[in-house]
Amino acid sequence: QVQLVESGGGLVQAGGSLRLSCAASGSIGSINVMGWYRQTPGPGKQRELVATITSGGSTNYADSVKGRFTISRDNAKNTVILQMNSLKPEDTVVYYCAAHLRTGWGNIQWYWGQGTQVTVSS
Repeated sequence: QVQLVESGGGLVQAGGSLRLSCAASGSIGSINVMGWYRQTPGPGKQRELVATITSGGSTNYADSVKGRFTISRDNAKNTVILQMNSLKPEDTVVYYCAAHLRTGWGNIQWYWGQGTQVTVSS
């Protein structure tokens, strides 16, 4: 089994900062991409990309968070961090950690965390 465990969500005032952490554990062979997605508002509960980072350190950000959020990763610890600065009320949503990895028994697929709520008050 593979698990992704998130921490660090909560309530903050607009302009403030939060730091989200995610640790992957279990039978992991290698992790290619780790990242954060968030739930879009409205019906359907789609998830949109926030930021991703490859094992080599290449990053990708949604336009809405560029310059405010920073993603980093510790490959040895299978952890990914999302530093969120200059938060806005529209950042209020559930954030999900994700990892595209190869398990110890050879399966390659995406795994997801349980989600953590971020609330930004105006």
